[in-house]
Amino acid sequence: MNRPGSRPAGSKSPLSSAVAVVAWLSYGFLILPSLIIIPMSFGNKDELIFPPESFSLDLYRKYFTESNWIDATLESFKIAILSTGLSLLLGVSAAYALSRLEFRGKKLVTLFVLSPMFVPSIVLALALYLYLGSARLTGTTLGMTVSHTIVTMPFVVVTALAGLRHIDRNLEIAATVMGAGRMMVLRAVTLPLLRPTVLVGGLFAFLTSFDEVVVSYFISNVRQQTLPVKMYSSIHWEISPVLAAISTLLTLLSLGICLVTVALRKRST
Repeated sequence: MNRPGSRPAGSKSPLSSAVAVVAWLSYGFLILPSLIIIPMSFGNKDELIFPPESFSLDLYRKYFTESNWIDATLESFKIAILSTGLSLLLGVSAAYALSRLEFRGKKLVTLFVLSPMFVPSIVLALALYLYLGSARLTGTTLGMTVSHTIVTMPFVVVTALAGLRHIDRNLEIAATVMGAGRMMVLRAVTLPLLRPTVLVGGLFAFLTSFDEVVVSYFISNVRQQTLPVKMYSSIHWEISPVLAAISTLLTLLSLGICLVTVALRKRST
């Protein structure tokens, strides 16, 4: 029985309801530009108009038929796949060492590995440009892959560390007692349990690499441009209506990856 004047169990206070309403309104305000660009992508092929005067697929047709947009898209996919694979290899290894080993300066090493997440993008881009420029790697696939790996690896490390904390260490100890070496324990026990978390980290790394524009703008050249750099250049020199179609496709790609990530996290839990 509730005491006189007490609030029924499960009911929300007026303050919490007001906070929820403000939060949803703020979220709607932030996402509104992305929603507006979707109907614009089905409009006139010569200019961006909202609301569109007529609906057609001309902008999408133009995107898929012009080689410069397709080449930039394929370049983004290539760099994202290469950097994601390298980030998974280095990031999972680093997370395993930071989680399972004890050594002097561990906190400093962790901070160093995660530092690309805290350094401003423009500072990181300039540093990579100066370093890779001295090695003559700017404008190359290797230079872009290394740059994107540095940007994306911290996301893999963070997700892998979170997954390793939820793995029962007793399973690894039991395997060691049964005679398995460290590599056997890692391959047969730890990695299978960590697989959903590794996939989540890989998806985050892929999306981060595919959307990266600041670092890519510094490292790329005229002959080798990723899709975000091509879009930025198009906005800088001319506002092509094709950008609306590309933005819609990128929104769908991001939404799909987010849904897959949520499903993998639920499976991991």
